[in-house]
Amino acid sequence: MAGNLKYKFSGHQTFVFRYGWLEKGVRGVDQDPALFSADDALVRLGVGKNMVDSIRHWCQVTQLVELDPEVKGNTGRYLRVTDIGRRLLLDGGWDEFLEDDASLWLIHWLLVSNPEIGTAWKLLFSRFLRPDFTRRELVEFLTHFVEKQSLKLSESVIARDADCLIRSYAAGTNGKKQANPEETFDCPLLQLDLIQPSPDGELYRFAIGPKPTLPAAVFAYAFCEYFDRTAGSSNTQHVQNCLYGEGSPGQAFKLDENSLVEYVEKLETLTGQSLAVNESAGVKMIYRRRQIDKLQILDDYYRGSRNG
Repeated sequence: MAGNLKYKFSGHQTFVFRYGWLEKGVRGVDQDPALFSADDALVRLGVGKNMVDSIRHWCQVTQLVELDPEVKGNTGRYLRVTDIGRRLLLDGGWDEFLEDDASLWLIHWLLVSNPEIGTAWKLLFSRFLRPDFTRRELVEFLTHFVEKQSLKLSESVIARDADCLIRSYAAGTNGKKQANPEETFDCPLLQLDLIQPSPDGELYRFAIGPKPTLPAAVFAYAFCEYFDRTAGSSNTQHVQNCLYGEGSPGQAFKLDENSLVEYVEKLETLTGQSLAVNESAGVKMIYRRRQIDKLQILDDYYRGSRNG
């Protein structure tokens, strides 16, 4: 992981982000960079104090807002909307109300690939290679990482992170979802069905394989970011790295090899043959012939969705 990465456990105040929270936080920061420090933030956001802190946390870890580096001596009071946050959620943006499943996949990627803030979410979707886990095993995995990094965290903080992480992606033990999710306190990421609970609620299994609701454009954005972060001066990547590598799109989206290769083959057309997949001596390689404008790919996708 990146050398400037700082790990952040807790901060969510035990709340998963709810329907409308990210949109509300991004628009609020756009109108007032000091919103979350304002005395009347509770009134303006229409939530309790802990929820104000939670909304700020989720907006930052999903890379939709950030500390404003242009404010001299900024100790965290002043935020600004990031470029991706502005393109996605502000007036005239790609998907102002997160109505397209593509936007949830994009937010999931932004959350688990954050290059500056490392969370339990990032660890689970980049370093945990098992197909299933129990709550206890997830806590042990996080605890081992915390100890290895010499981070000073209590067992209760780690346990709360594990619980919040599971609730972000897995439905209740009855496996039922509300007919109108906007009226629940569930996390929108439940719609991705990335983690599936067993009937008894003891075991959680990753849904590894094809992702019918994941558009090639969002995969392209994630793939390009991963390529840029890991390839250095090289323009080649092993398919296995993109599938199992730390921080890879294969791990983030829980794809199998066939699904990942199908996405890359779609990108050959989507990017005007800027990418290609070849196999030599049984080893599949991805070649990048030229740089790809990943934001333009997303822009084209959303514009096509609106017109379609």
